[in-house]
Amino acid sequence: MNTDLFQHRGPLAIITLDNPPVNSLGHALRQRTVTALEAAQADASVCAVVLTGNDKAFCAGADVSEFGTPLQRAEPVLATVLAKVEACRKPVVAAISGVALGGGLELALACHSRVALENAKLGLPEILLGLIPGSGGTQRLPRLVGVDTALAMMLSGQDQTARQLVDSGLLDDVVSQDLIEAACARAISLADELAVNKTPLPRARDRQLDPTTTRARLADERAKLTPRQQLQPAYTALLDALQAATLPLDEGLQRERELFLQLQASTQSQALRHQFFAEREATKLPAKLSATPRPLQTVAIIGAGTMGAGIAICALDAGLAVILLEQDSAALQRGQQRVSDHYQGRVTAGKMKASLAAANEARLTPTIDWAQLSHADLVIEAVFEDLAVKQEVFRKIDQHARAGAVLATNTSYLDVDAIANATTRPQDVLGLHFFSPANVMKLLEVVRGAQSSPDVLATGMELGKKLKKLPVLTGNAFGFIGNRIYNAYRKQCEFMLEDGAWPEDVDSALQAFGFAMGPFAVADLSGLDIAWRMRKSQAASRDPRERYVSILDQLCEQGRLGRKTGAGYYNYVDGKKSRVTDAVVHDIIAQASQHRGIVRHPLSAAQIQRRAMLAMVNEAALLLAEGVASRASDIDVVLVQGYGFPRWEGGPVFWARQQERAALENDLRTLASEAGRGFVLADLSILLD
Repeated sequence: MNTDLFQHRGPLAIITLDNPPVNSLGHALRQRTVTALEAAQADASVCAVVLTGNDKAFCAGADVSEFGTPLQRAEPVLATVLAKVEACRKPVVAAISGVALGGGLELALACHSRVALENAKLGLPEILLGLIPGSGGTQRLPRLVGVDTALAMMLSGQDQTARQLVDSGLLDDVVSQDLIEAACARAISLADELAVNKTPLPRARDRQLDPTTTRARLADERAKLTPRQQLQPAYTALLDALQAATLPLDEGLQRERELFLQLQASTQSQALRHQFFAEREATKLPAKLSATPRPLQTVAIIGAGTMGAGIAICALDAGLAVILLEQDSAALQRGQQRVSDHYQGRVTAGKMKASLAAANEARLTPTIDWAQLSHADLVIEAVFEDLAVKQEVFRKIDQHARAGAVLATNTSYLDVDAIANATTRPQDVLGLHFFSPANVMKLLEVVRGAQSSPDVLATGMELGKKLKKLPVLTGNAFGFIGNRIYNAYRKQCEFMLEDGAWPEDVDSALQAFGFAMGPFAVADLSGLDIAWRMRKSQAASRDPRERYVSILDQLCEQGRLGRKTGAGYYNYVDGKKSRVTDAVVHDIIAQASQHRGIVRHPLSAAQIQRRAMLAMVNEAALLLAEGVASRASDIDVVLVQGYGFPRWEGGPVFWARQQERAALENDLRTLASEAGRGFVLADLSILLD
């Protein structure tokens, strides 16, 4: 007996996957698993094998850091491990706790039986990295659970609990406790059937799918792919791989592997993997700012409007106590009702248990008493986006918040230092830029003021993690990272209106690139008056020699403020947007072109896309050079998470690094000359070298 490879439990061999923290299937673990399996098979005292992990993970899948390296291709590759498990002459039972994801679930699928704790999470998330399962997932899973369930699991990439999958055919037993005991009982049962009745070991490969019904089902699914899914080759490759599941298993596995390797080499998958690692990195403060977060149990939120109520919901969902402060009882009641309506809606929709909703609401303390701020570890101001208003609020916060409390402003554009200086403790102040709706959007920009202490920044980042958001550190500059780049992007899109494009041309071209919405549809949705108000506040400081597009101003002057007024760049009837802009908008745009002396020329979708991307890339390089962004990859995270940038394009920095450098720099010089005064041409070396 080799106790280093497995442990005896009577006549059973218990092989434990051991690669902390989540048992990812790196080369060393693959090798050890094969060696242990071979040792168990050769041991005459062993009649069956139980394969298990730890409480946190059975196995979280492939080691993504090995992708594209020799280690990924070093034998035993995962396919070899799975083949040896499946071909084992003794029953192999997977005992699943924690997570079994990607290659981890594929390993379980190759076993002869699967037993899981009811709260274990199982899934095949490869589609989220622009891939498909590459070691049998597309072949074995549909044989066990049917095409419909397999499709649902793989198209979404989302995990499900064993409790949810109890009747799917994937698991032979689901238990609430004593997992190893249940797995051992299953292994003994299979061994007895094999020894006494000569019953063949149950293998997914021995099951068949009906080719006709499978083909029809996949054709139906192919027709349902959205335009954004059609831009990502992994979705069609997944359907192709599932079609191959009607072939003998070995042929299907070969086809699956071919498709997987094609996707792994694709730009889209590289971009998605870039985002995966960039998001991990974004949540970490630079080493020079490393500090221990301050204690965080109670959050006070000033302002119970849509944003304030959304932030309150985030904090309540995270288990924090929340003080919700408003200026009068009527406003407070409306805010409290927003929170209550949210939880009632979740309960009604079956997305939250009534007991949990009640517990969350019970931690909410609505008040109009500023003295209540003394109980808060963190105070978040979420009032009207006006510097004077916010400064006045912070003067009152300064009077009532306890010493050592973190003071945060939720601002999109304003100067955090100007707000912090309204207090006697600017070292305790930072910006927390939540995105609307705050209880849905994952991005949180954590804004570093000139005097923000490291432990205050660490507390802001920790809050983001508690709220299950992606916190990204940014310097204090107009628009921070996201709005600064979006402002440059939007400005370039407005230039294109004067140059010859219509709003629908720009919107459709950028949707074809992969944005969820074009900039003019987004503007209508958020309300044109928001940007109009900001423009008016900047009018006095604007250089009159800069190119300025007044189209939005003129729309607002005519009362066209977007969806909420039934007209903006587009017209809206019953909330539905017209396909094209109307004569009023065309006339305003044509007059703007004429006023600037521009002879209008149509712009192709490719021209529109490239000009928009060039504007983003140029601004990204400026932000990095100015130190507003700590890492180039942070910029990509912000644009993907907060602004609808297509995840499979990686972000503007990743996109720039895929371009031919000389052409990129030449096109930027052309863009700068056309934009005129006010356009600062960046040195791309900081992004590309």
